[in-house]
Amino acid sequence: MAAGGSSSSLPVFSLLLPLLEGTKKLIASKFLAEYWAEMAASGRGLRRAMCASPCPAWRPAHWEAKGRLKPEYDAVVIGAGPCVPLQAAYLQKLGVNTAVFERRHVIGGAAVTEEIIPGFKFSRASYLLSLLRPQIYTELELKKHGLRLHLRNPYSFTPMLEEGTGSKVPRSLLLGTDMVENQKQIAQFSRKDAQAFPKYEAFMNRLALAVDPLLDAAPVDMEAFWRGSLLQRLKSLSTLTPLLQAGRILGVQLPQYYQVLTAPITKVLNQWFESEPLKATLATDAVIGAMISPHTPGSGYVLLHHVMGGLEGIQGAWGYVEGGMGALSDAIASSATAHSASIFTEKTVAKVQVSSGGRVQGVVLQDGSEVRSKVVLSNASPQITFLKLTPQEWLPEEFVERISQLDTQSPVTKINVAVDRLPDFLAAPNTARGQPLPHHQCSVHLNCEDITLLHQAFEDAMDGWPSHRPMIELCIPSSLDPTLAPPGCHVISIFTQYTPYTLAGGKVWDEKERNTYADKVFECIEAYAPGFKSSVLGRDILVPPDLERIFGLPGGNIFHCAMGLDQLYFSRPLPLHSSYRCPLRGLYLCGSGAHPGGGVMGAAGRNAAHVVFGDLKSM
Repeated sequence: MAAGGSSSSLPVFSLLLPLLEGTKKLIASKFLAEYWAEMAASGRGLRRAMCASPCPAWRPAHWEAKGRLKPEYDAVVIGAGPCVPLQAAYLQKLGVNTAVFERRHVIGGAAVTEEIIPGFKFSRASYLLSLLRPQIYTELELKKHGLRLHLRNPYSFTPMLEEGTGSKVPRSLLLGTDMVENQKQIAQFSRKDAQAFPKYEAFMNRLALAVDPLLDAAPVDMEAFWRGSLLQRLKSLSTLTPLLQAGRILGVQLPQYYQVLTAPITKVLNQWFESEPLKATLATDAVIGAMISPHTPGSGYVLLHHVMGGLEGIQGAWGYVEGGMGALSDAIASSATAHSASIFTEKTVAKVQVSSGGRVQGVVLQDGSEVRSKVVLSNASPQITFLKLTPQEWLPEEFVERISQLDTQSPVTKINVAVDRLPDFLAAPNTARGQPLPHHQCSVHLNCEDITLLHQAFEDAMDGWPSHRPMIELCIPSSLDPTLAPPGCHVISIFTQYTPYTLAGGKVWDEKERNTYADKVFECIEAYAPGFKSSVLGRDILVPPDLERIFGLPGGNIFHCAMGLDQLYFSRPLPLHSSYRCPLRGLYLCGSGAHPGGGVMGAAGRNAAHVVFGDLKSM
């Protein structure tokens, strides 16, 4: 997801499934109408119809690496997230024979493309790209392996609901890469804010630049630094380098930047701006994917996490992957399998095997097969890795208890929608021909005119209820990528919050509650874009328990666990266990639950690969 994400910073060890090249020809609108008429006549619910086929026809139901499953490998990876192949490719080149086991029929973790509704290809969970580390593009030659990106400019659109304007079009805030045009847009609401915006952008970009080196290295190993041998202490000194680089970049402004990371984002934004539409639009990046309010201390870091990426050398840029996010998995897998990495789908790991000497010696699959290995890397969440897959007798009780206490609250419900025309916003009416306009390629922020709305939506969820006016981020990737939908039609990703995992009043997330919430979201969209509801051909509703069940996201959390300061850097997932290793020798955590956290980033896996290879050399 931009949630992003919301998805995960999946380890560069698991190799991603190349989606079937040459997709099925898109079905015509007439066929679509006949399909839905037939489904309605059969008496099946709309959502059930959309989920009826577990294996869309346009992609393979089962994919397996060349060759048969062998009884032993040097390394085994549990789960196949989108960014794993980098390490797998590196380890294969270095002579480390690696196998990846994925429980689903498709690999890619949350970065998958699925044809939930015939003819419409959805990035079902993660839907935007920005955070993937730039080294991965070049080291894996992703463009050579078919990756195509659509950069968005403009990138943010916040329409207003303004009553009593008569025949006047309601105002909106459209932001892109042209700073002069951004200032014109902001000046509609505040000339003072228009003047401050370039300085704010420069301020945040400097912080992102300082944090950048911290992403590509394991956190400082404090255990080795204070208690290790002389050699271990000397080696640990090198892990201080990224921190020193960050401090040098921030210089005397370090205290101001410290406040950004620790304060509520409202406090930070109030120091820069006065207009609510601008502050609320910026604040969405501070809460997206997180069960926090803009008034929550530390929300500034979540904002930073979402602005520190980039595409094609443009800092902070976000874009769509042509063919959906699964095409990213396709390109990475194509590169990795060129180095003979092995990937097996529909192979669920049931247990990590441990020798009598207390060292990992492989895994046991659900079908009873045993696969031996020197090391095991888990792309699964910390909870699944340590509480379900690892024999508890080999982990300290305190470690197990603290893993079970990790904050995994999620506010996210993702709704994937097929429509027969573009949304027609009151604040930016469509053309007569209905062709995509610049704002259609943006992240469209609804119910985001005022920070108070965001906080009220959060408070609803804290009381155990879905937000009455949910925060909505709506994206239309088919506005730039026509391969995703039949001619004239579009796919829409609607990322919403806040929806609690557990509902109040004894209610559960059954079909009725899912549809009631989705109807509420659609009513909100209808207020900004009349006619939206009548354009809908089908929808796929994923509430927090669905995100947990389908994608293995604990509590539905797109980051595997919260991105609060208490669960970052030294403390991700736990203090003294942030170096990708764990108390069980030979077992490594390399997904979003490890440093530096969630998002389709690849950093955790890439860093883990270096740690694992170093450990293998010393065996």
